[in-house]
Amino acid sequence: MARAGPDPRPRLVEVSSDKPPVAKKVQAERTHHGDTVIDEYAWLADKEDPDTVTYLEAENTFTQAHTRHLADLQETVFQEIKGRTQETDLSVPTRKGGWWYYSRTEEGKQYGIQCRVAATGDTPPELTPGVPLAGEQVLLDGNELAGDSPFLAVGTSSVSPDGRRLAYSTDFSGDERFTLRFRDLESDELLADEISGVFYGGAWSADGSAFFYMTIDEAWRPYRVHRHLIGTPADEDVLVYEETDERFWVGVGLTRSERYLVLSAGSKVTSEVRVLDAEFPTGEFQVVRPRRTGIEYSVDHAGDRFLVLHNEDARNFALATAPVDDPGTWTPLIEHREDTRLLDVDAFSDHVVVHFRRDGLTGIRVLADDGEPHEISFPEPIHTAGPAGNPEFHTGRLRLAYTSMVTPPSVYDYDLAARELILLKQRTVLGGYDPGDYQQFREWAVAEDGTRVPISIVMRKGARRPAPTVLYGYGSYETSIDPSFSVPRLSLLDRGFVFAIAHVRGGGEMGRHWYEDGKLTSKKNTFTDFVAAARHMKAAGWSGEVVARGGSAGGLLMGAAVNLAPEEFAGVVAEVPFVDALNTILDPSLPLTVIEWDEWGDPLHNPDVYAYMKSYTPYENIDDRAYPPILAITSLNDTRVLYHEPAKWIARLRAVAKGGPFLLKTEMGAGHGGRSGRYDAWREEAFTLSWILDRAAGEAATQGGKV
Repeated sequence: MARAGPDPRPRLVEVSSDKPPVAKKVQAERTHHGDTVIDEYAWLADKEDPDTVTYLEAENTFTQAHTRHLADLQETVFQEIKGRTQETDLSVPTRKGGWWYYSRTEEGKQYGIQCRVAATGDTPPELTPGVPLAGEQVLLDGNELAGDSPFLAVGTSSVSPDGRRLAYSTDFSGDERFTLRFRDLESDELLADEISGVFYGGAWSADGSAFFYMTIDEAWRPYRVHRHLIGTPADEDVLVYEETDERFWVGVGLTRSERYLVLSAGSKVTSEVRVLDAEFPTGEFQVVRPRRTGIEYSVDHAGDRFLVLHNEDARNFALATAPVDDPGTWTPLIEHREDTRLLDVDAFSDHVVVHFRRDGLTGIRVLADDGEPHEISFPEPIHTAGPAGNPEFHTGRLRLAYTSMVTPPSVYDYDLAARELILLKQRTVLGGYDPGDYQQFREWAVAEDGTRVPISIVMRKGARRPAPTVLYGYGSYETSIDPSFSVPRLSLLDRGFVFAIAHVRGGGEMGRHWYEDGKLTSKKNTFTDFVAAARHMKAAGWSGEVVARGGSAGGLLMGAAVNLAPEEFAGVVAEVPFVDALNTILDPSLPLTVIEWDEWGDPLHNPDVYAYMKSYTPYENIDDRAYPPILAITSLNDTRVLYHEPAKWIARLRAVAKGGPFLLKTEMGAGHGGRSGRYDAWREEAFTLSWILDRAAGEAATQGGKV
């Protein structure tokens, strides 16, 4: 990639709070496959250039000035979110070994507190929010860890199988590079062991003497697995595995039985798994099956067999068993079905639980050793359900999580013998919330090629239609945006808004084919599906003005959709948006690029992919039509979607397009997920919601009462 420019130190012009910042255009050329393109804002990618920081700060100043009239509304919405939240609260205790584990929050504190208490029986202890339990041991207090730091992320929090040690890792900048530490839970002492530059996750050996962790390369790819022996210097850690194929990343964990360590290597389309008896951490990992392009599989363990979830001749995946002494020999247990996508499998001592997706909704199937397989029934036709918090291998109950667009997150135990759901806790929503005051619906838009695209909708009963609408979308990586509850969303619904999720292709809502029809050279289906959903919401009488919202790869969706049909949207919120996709995927030195070639294609080496991506990537396709107002939100330390993508996008929108205004808000001390403390996150959400209310509801936005 060739870059050249006459001015190596660009300067800014028109920097003030009253006028939008204008980035000086600097000649920078790139040539690929005979195509020469000028990227006049490429200089914004230099994070170390003082002019870049000056520009981002100027953008923040302008955005703050331009939204100053929303300050009262923002504070109102923040107080609504805060007022509906049980600030002092706790989770349902989960049994593991001789302990009950739970987390709690305290009013006025930004972060949660992880705790445990010794188990004296099979019945979980009665916990009262705000009242410490006798014998409580605090494992991690995020508030103490954060100290004066404005940002904290915990990448690992893992208690050894014997319950004696805790491994945890912290990041104070948002760049997702963690420092790993260990605590002796019996003496409550912090051990001298400390390892910097580690990735998320990790796994203990059976006796807690060794901990396996990952490190990343310069492209932010987890590619090495190391073994650390407790009490030894980090520079003596053993490199257990290194993945040399840049398309693959690695992970390490334990089977639910905690009998085997599992080392996985995977690309977007291929996987390879190795296993090792957790009682012998210095042994050699054994390959389950060598990698074959296009074959994905995962492994869990039960008794004398492994359970293998795979897609060999099974696009929506099938489940097989394999002897532990011959893991490459697979015997079918659940055959492939065209209408059911198998998502995950959890093995227990005498039953197997399969998490699946059918007709755009999630479900759970139980295969008990002493009974017929059956699926768990749930009370609402639109819902999201899945296994959650099941660390005990020997149990007659299944812990699961449940929610819908009107039902707050709920925790159930499913009694396997009685086939009965037992509600343990439903998140408290203060302020008189009644699920009966709201309605959820399922609609279907028709895409350009005739494909029916599902839309999940929620609104307050009695709200007038057509209504101002927020239409949310993602549509990449087979990630499904399932129907779920949101406390902040109530501030929209109670002001007469409709909230809708467009389940566009590229996600996984309708099975593996849904993903495949929205990636590579079918990627444009994602964008046209979203536009079709917006038009359907209007044509069917649901929506008046539509504000589109999406983040990360969903931010790419926002940029592409508004290029296709700017007239359909009253505003666009693009959070950490992947809007400069072509330039990023052309540069293999950037984080995650080579890994992503299986998702987007390889424009560096394939001219057809280059031409296809260039035809849709948002930054390359801005024209001089009237665009709606756009709010782009990013973080300076984001390692997944670099801050310069939205910065360049907004700069070019200002230079080329009509309409707007086009606003950029950069969090100068956070990463991909934005600010980390819950109160800070609520304020950021209140800012975004107040902007949405202003765009789609105008004066009605100030109405705080029920519609």
